[in-house]
Amino acid sequence: MPLVTTTEMFKKAYEGGYAIGAFNVNNMEIVQGITEAAKEVNSPLILQVSAGARKYAKHVYLTKLVEAALEDTGLPIALHLDHGDSFEICKSCIDGGFTSVMIDGSHLSFEDNIALTRQVVQYAHDHGVVVEGELGRLAGIEDDVKVSAEDSSYTNPDQVEEFVKATGVDSLAIAIGTSHGAYKFKPGTKPQLRFDILEEVSRRLPGFPIVLHGASSVIPKYVDIINANGGKLKDAIGVPEDQLRQAARMAVCKINIDSDLRLAMTAGIRQTFNEDPALFDPRGYLKVGRQYIKDLVKDKIVNVLGSDNKV
Repeated sequence: MPLVTTTEMFKKAYEGGYAIGAFNVNNMEIVQGITEAAKEVNSPLILQVSAGARKYAKHVYLTKLVEAALEDTGLPIALHLDHGDSFEICKSCIDGGFTSVMIDGSHLSFEDNIALTRQVVQYAHDHGVVVEGELGRLAGIEDDVKVSAEDSSYTNPDQVEEFVKATGVDSLAIAIGTSHGAYKFKPGTKPQLRFDILEEVSRRLPGFPIVLHGASSVIPKYVDIINANGGKLKDAIGVPEDQLRQAARMAVCKINIDSDLRLAMTAGIRQTFNEDPALFDPRGYLKVGRQYIKDLVKDKIVNVLGSDNKV
């Protein structure tokens, strides 16, 4: 089975009241853990690659790993560029076999965001690739994306219709209170997504797929394992999973998950080294990290996204 676009995935997700998980990949073990979990629960997948991942692992290695996952699982998988910040990087990924790209012009003025996004859409659509745009800015840090709380902003529903019509994007990432990274919120706070914004956006864009970035929940199980084995993540707070489930039942068709994967992998590695300090075989400690990722992804698919048995 070849790579697919997200078009049919999102249509089914919107109609079915669930979301597709977009999981960031950086190496073989992460790809394997994600895809093995999805295979076991029969879920479609979006594997996404950030600019930082391309720098770390190289484009060709990542695309070949995803091709191997396709052959191994037979699942419908879309390969997506996460947070492309220029026409050039989007073009490189389109030319290099990606089936979906995100152009993030949220740091620009509304007019310049439209112009850049439209340029990417025109090139992508000419090559059979779909495009995700973004309105609003999420706070937090993830790879090359660094936005302070002062510079973050909620999506303005008054702008969404004009943006989608002027650019021709296929999906839209909005800011309703999620945040990049593990330290999303101040200790003692109770995170609350702005469902009023999501409702208004979906009213103005009926049937249109919405995307949530920065949607890791910072699973306490993995935080506790890390902290019990020398880590310092005492105040890490994520997005409550019940709120993500609610978003998935609404207009949100794609939920991005990265930090939770990093935490799961790190928890497995730290625990393994603590239990066996003499271990020096990467297959030993990466195997445990891979299993933790598999467990995490399966739980997300079944209990948060609702995309199990949707292939």
